[in-house]
Order: sequence, then C-alpha cells, then structure tokens
Amino acid sequence: MLLHRTTLTKPWRRLAAVLTATTLGVGLLAGCGSDKEDKAGDEAPAAAGGAFPVTVEHAFGSTKVAKAPKRVVTVGYTDDQTVLAFGTKPVGMVDQYPNPEGKSPDINTQWPWVKDKWGDARPEVVMKNGDSGPNYEKIASLRPDLIIAVYSEIDKAAYDKLSQIAPTVGRTKGEKELFSAPWQDNVKHIAKALGKEDEGTKLVDGVQAKLAKAKKEHPKFGDQTAVALSWYKDSINPFTSTDVRGRLLTGMGFTYQTKIDKIAGGKFSTELSPERTDLVDVDRIVVINDKADTEALKKFKLFGNLDAVKKGKVSYLLDSEGPAVGAAMSQGTALSLPYAIDELVKSVE
Repeated sequence: MLLHRTTLTKPWRRLAAVLTATTLGVGLLAGCGSDKEDKAGDEAPAAAGGAFPVTVEHAFGSTKVAKAPKRVVTVGYTDDQTVLAFGTKPVGMVDQYPNPEGKSPDINTQWPWVKDKWGDARPEVVMKNGDSGPNYEKIASLRPDLIIAVYSEIDKAAYDKLSQIAPTVGRTKGEKELFSAPWQDNVKHIAKALGKEDEGTKLVDGVQAKLAKAKKEHPKFGDQTAVALSWYKDSINPFTSTDVRGRLLTGMGFTYQTKIDKIAGGKFSTELSPERTDLVDVDRIVVINDKADTEALKKFKLFGNLDAVKKGKVSYLLDSEGPAVGAAMSQGTALSLPYAIDELVKSVE
C-alpha cells in the first residue's frame, strides 16, 4: 500500500491508499484542456533565469525541461511551497490540510510562511488529501508545461499518465521509502527542474545555517534526548528520526529516540501500544496536535506519568490551529522551516 502525507481528519498523517486506474484514455487526458481562463491566470510568471534545457533524473527515469516553465502544477503535498520559494506560483496544487467547507481563500495558501508569496493568486486544487490520486482531467485543463510530483506517493502508472499531459518530474532516485528523502534533496531536485540549481543550493545553505546557529546557541540541546509525537486514534504516535519532524530536532542538536525507527518498519511514524509508552520516555517531548487531541493526550495516564511530562519538558505545538507551528514542522519545506526553527527554539528553551 502507498501512504499519503496527511489525512482528511488528521492533517499530519498519511492515509493508506492505492492509486486507482482512470477510465480516461491518454489521448483524452492530453487534449482536455479548457479554453476558458483559469483562476491562476495565463500570466503565471515563468521560472525566470537559469540555463535550459535541463534534464532531471528521478525515480521513474529522466525528464527534459526544454524551457523556463510558465504554468507549473504540483501534485506533491508540499511541492507548491518549494516552487513558490523560487518565485513561481503554481497554477495547480494539492490540498495538504483540508480546507474548511466554504472557506476562501484556501488555508494552504494562508500559512504565515507562504501568504505573502501567494499574494492574490488562487491556484486550483488538483488533489485533496485522502484522494486516491490526482485529478488528471483538472490537471490537463490547466495546460501545465511542467508537473512536479516530488513529495508524492504517485507510482509509475500515475507518472506515465501525468507525463502524457506535460513533462513530469518524480521524486528523487535516492528515496527508498516514500517521503523519506531529506528536505535538502527535494529542494535541490525541484530547483534543477526550474533551472535554478544555484539558487536552490543557496536556499538550502541558508536554512542549514539557521539550524546550525540554533544548535550553536543552545549547546544544552546536545545533552538531551527528544521525540516528536502526536495523539491519533486514542494512541501515542511518535515520528521516526528520518521523518521531517525528527530531522528538525536532530538538526538542532537533540539526540533522537531511534528505537522508534526499528518498530516503525520504514514508515514515517508508528502507533504505540500502551506497554511501549516507555519509548517516548525521553528528556524533551514535542507534541504536534490541535487543541482537542492535545487535551485527550493530557488525560492519558501513561503519558502523564512520564518524567518529561512531570518536569514540564513538553512542548505542545498547535498543528493547523493558531500559529500552526506544527504544520510548519510537518511540512518541512524551505519556506516553513525558518518559521518552524524560530518557534521550536522558543518552545524548548
């Protein structure tokens, strides 16, 4: 089974799903673009600068991008943010966090770290979190000249369908488990597709410098073990050290509880049975949940008995509510990480 990055009920989760075959033929997909002007507009700015053509090697082969793309569609859960970081506003994107019914603009364009970059642009939603796959008809109607499917679980069949619509760049070749590629690799991968390799390197270096500064200014982090977790389906769900949340904590100097990795079996998180609550008995706990689930976790006796809880060494970070620090950590993009680092440091000092 393939795993989504998030779910409709818990924005930080990935939902198990299998990409279903479409009944539409390839020829129909490629030719179903609409003549009407879409919400993002035909004047979407191109990925200016850089040398073209470029060829990007990825998990499904290689893709040639002949010229600077003007209309980019992203089908990876956070790929829109990485594309935004390079000054290009996608005309289509995934709703990673479910947008409340009737709410406009889409909350995924309103996070503190992306709002200014989106401006008045209103991208079309080409997939909602929990869908079995992208909406190929919608994507084709947007007339993209490049599709980015990096932070995504699409398989070869889906990649082939997308490639019939426009040149498509899949996840990195080095990603062994879905969503396990370091954020740095994803940034550079997308930067190359946009003809902005040098800019990508500078962007990564800037975020890493911010992490290094936090680590240097807080040497006490290096003496502490840590874990990030959420309360989900009446259970503690810790994230692994290879997940973006785990990588953020280790990047700041903390030693992660890697025993979680062993029982997670390659997944990004695992559900703990009550008798394994000891695995989160560490020096510093970071909880990512919205209010209702946070309150439920606090009522769980085994959690309340942990030393870190008794000593007040728990950071309760709201996910999609309030300042949405949890969302910034969970998305782990070049745009969200600077915000996440600042807020996380405040919470664990």
